[in-house]
Amino acid sequence: MNLKNTATGLLVILFLIAGNLVLAQSGKIYMVKANELKADIQPTMWGVFFEDINLGADGGIYAELVKNRSFEFTTPLMGWTIKRKQFTEGDVLVLNRKESNTANPRYLQVTVKDAVKGTLSLINEGFRGMGIKNGLRYDFSVMFRQKTAGVKLHVNLIDPKGDVIGEAQFTPEATGNEWKKQAVSFTATATEPKAKLCIWFEGTGVIDLDMISLFPGDTWKNRPGGFRADMVQMLADMKPGFIRFPGGCIVEGRDLNNRYQWKKTIGPIEDRQLIMNRWNTEFAHRPTPDYFQTFGLGFFEYFQLAEDIGAEPLPILNCGMACQFNTAESVALDEIGPYVQDALDLIEFANGDVTTKWGKIRADMGHPKPFNLKMMGVGNENWGPQYLERLRIFRKAIKDKYPDFKLVCSSGTDPNGDRFDYLNGELRKMNADLIDEHYYRGPEWFTQNVTRYDNYPRNASKIFAGEYAAQSDKIASPDNKNNLLTAISEAAFMTGLERNADVVNMASYAPLFAHVEGWQWTPDLIWVDNLHVYGTPNYYVQKLFSLYKGTNVVPLLLNNQTVTGQDGTFGTACIDTKTNEIIVKFVNAASKAQDVSFVINGVKKLQSKGIVTELTSDHPDDINTMDHPGNIEPKDQNVVVKNKTVKLSAKPYSLNVIRVKML
Repeated sequence: MNLKNTATGLLVILFLIAGNLVLAQSGKIYMVKANELKADIQPTMWGVFFEDINLGADGGIYAELVKNRSFEFTTPLMGWTIKRKQFTEGDVLVLNRKESNTANPRYLQVTVKDAVKGTLSLINEGFRGMGIKNGLRYDFSVMFRQKTAGVKLHVNLIDPKGDVIGEAQFTPEATGNEWKKQAVSFTATATEPKAKLCIWFEGTGVIDLDMISLFPGDTWKNRPGGFRADMVQMLADMKPGFIRFPGGCIVEGRDLNNRYQWKKTIGPIEDRQLIMNRWNTEFAHRPTPDYFQTFGLGFFEYFQLAEDIGAEPLPILNCGMACQFNTAESVALDEIGPYVQDALDLIEFANGDVTTKWGKIRADMGHPKPFNLKMMGVGNENWGPQYLERLRIFRKAIKDKYPDFKLVCSSGTDPNGDRFDYLNGELRKMNADLIDEHYYRGPEWFTQNVTRYDNYPRNASKIFAGEYAAQSDKIASPDNKNNLLTAISEAAFMTGLERNADVVNMASYAPLFAHVEGWQWTPDLIWVDNLHVYGTPNYYVQKLFSLYKGTNVVPLLLNNQTVTGQDGTFGTACIDTKTNEIIVKFVNAASKAQDVSFVINGVKKLQSKGIVTELTSDHPDDINTMDHPGNIEPKDQNVVVKNKTVKLSAKPYSLNVIRVKML
């Protein structure tokens, strides 16, 4: 017996056993190949999609507190209550001047005689009440005319008990037949989510009123007539690469009369023509008869918002087709010219020099510098040959004038089936710039489709994952929840989007906002009431992917295979050349914790400590609420980096974002 060889053999065996014990204790080992740069990740990779649904604009991000401020709702006094001490015939009249003002025809005429407090009041209920903050300034304004001065206006904020929590007054001057605007500001003395605006009249005379308005003083960037700052901040915190607007189905409208027309949403606020919001009557389970679009949030404001939060603007225009689920009304091909011209004029409005017609209009609104628009969508969820023949007309006109301008094209309503297959094939024959795919499906669809884009052609049309959200119940169900399970399934799917960044250039969850008392559709990314806002678990998934999107995809492998669901785990890795970081996004969609290690190859040296951001909770059905907004939110902790290895105990149903500096 050779004792030397025997001893050596025993040492080898003991070494292998010890090594296996270490591997067993550390769990699965994932390999990051940091020096093998794959796809470039576009700056537009993760964005947001805004649609005026769920009181997203009026009653939401647009901070106007007065509902039906210009009496243009189908029922002219909807939202208003007239309170009188005694009834006098004709003391309050809704008058119509359609022949002279088609955009804003109605106004209110009030006649009083020896009026005092309690004689005659107008009360506005706001959007499910008015959210009022103690100590905050509120700016009231009104357009008026009166031939002879004599009527004094008292402006009060009242709580549900009728107590005054803010007040001002002013005496309008005589204007003859001319309309004038007057404003007054005051400070609230209490916080109240369900306040109302009360205007009572003093004196004798006849006064005409229009555009009765009330804004909080803490709007985004303190812009008069601006946005709710807390809602915009939620978007800015995501650092989205783009913002798609104004929808969605409201682009199409229930019929072509009801479609979104961007030219009617710019210029002076009082000249923007209100229309019914198509979500007004869409769902029997959530009728919303007071849902209209005042367009205080119009295309100029959308562009300005995109600029504010550092996002590329992505406007979507009607292609000459109304919603095919509603009326399927289409403009005749020989009459599509004005629709195409709207698209060309929008590019000029966004990018044109101040000497151009539409560029001058933009400049006159306060923005002489171009918005640098690079892309737009033609149609939304439209389908069939009728869509393609209209798209071709748009495409030729736009590309002839702006060859480098990119167009987003609809692939219909579903990510599969005959309708999708037909559109996808035809759009690829056209060499479409971006094909817009939508997925509203159960959580299992998202985990099962992580490899959807692995075999898409690399050098053809790119993908815009324009609308997606995991449905905890079923599509359009009022019982859908923004729970942890849906968020984790979306995170798993998003690892597949990021891994295929050479195919997928843009992606956005939908819908974006919902008012807790005014929603029509669930689930939604961000929920608000009149005073508060909170992000869902889905919001934090989007935020983490967007904040740490990196610049280049690199391989993340398990047993030399991409990580696409092995044992319920999903992952992707990238480097960020701007921050010099390795970023690993790792999803454990399983119901048990998993101990894993990430070995980072292809780098000379790493910082000895990294950061792991974890998003999880105790149960997959857990949600955030207005009372408990932080129930599920990201938490950071340091992680040791040793021998270019990061060890992690990934909790059940968790998203983990690991960041390590390269030295």
